[in-house]
Amino acid sequence: MAVFTFLEAFDFSGKTILPFCTNEGSGMGKSEKDIKNICSGANVAAGLAIRGSKAAGSENDVKKWLAKNGVI
Repeated sequence: MAVFTFLEAFDFSGKTILPFCTNEGSGMGKSEKDIKNICSGANVAAGLAIRGSKAAGSENDVKKWLAKNGVI
């Protein structure tokens, strides 16, 4: 809920949001849909979900995702 409170407090119109999360099997869940609903007017890109147990070794996955989205 802390993330939702943050998102609700600001206007993200015209901004791009790159959601990412760690999980232990639920993937992104409803996060992308929820973010799109809260941040109307924002471009919500496809998120990156990483298993928490694999987070320490996920640097290449994160770099590929950031590159795909034009961040690096």
